[in-house]
Amino acid sequence: MVYVLLGTGFEEMEAITPVDLLRRAGIPVLTVGVTGKVVSGSHNIPVEADILLDQMDLTDLEMIVLPGGLGGVASARASKQALDALQFAWDNGKYVAAICAGPTVLADLHITDGKQATCYPGCERGMGNAHMLTDATCVQDGKLITGTSAGCAIPFGLKLVEVLKGANTAKAVADQIVIR
Repeated sequence: MVYVLLGTGFEEMEAITPVDLLRRAGIPVLTVGVTGKVVSGSHNIPVEADILLDQMDLTDLEMIVLPGGLGGVASARASKQALDALQFAWDNGKYVAAICAGPTVLADLHITDGKQATCYPGCERGMGNAHMLTDATCVQDGKLITGTSAGCAIPFGLKLVEVLKGANTAKAVADQIVIR
């Protein structure tokens, strides 16, 4: 199962685009309301989460994803349960992915220490001991996947598909949505 954390103020493109691409690939994915069942994104688009934080089954976890958006990132930081879920995933060898300002939360948890990563331009100071690749759209370093911004949501989402279902499936999804 892939869980995508949604806190009030999350960046809609960085959450919905990967969810869409993962579902197109047939990968089980659930959105998780960090701040409630209906969560408003950074552009005031309300999204009804599939489940709440306390309904996650971490024993079934393959990947956890943290979208950016400063409000969404602040919501995740303010939730011990969200932080514990991210740490649990990392400590148990699961994929941990974050985009935009989201990787700074992973840096707070020391998940990015010594790893190659990217984040939203200007957030680099919050990346601790990560080895920053500032010109990359998406970076994978083992089980850590980071993306730069809303404009990189498609490559980020396709990378999530690739690591879970392989390059052929990611290419098939890219072809289906006519990436040129």
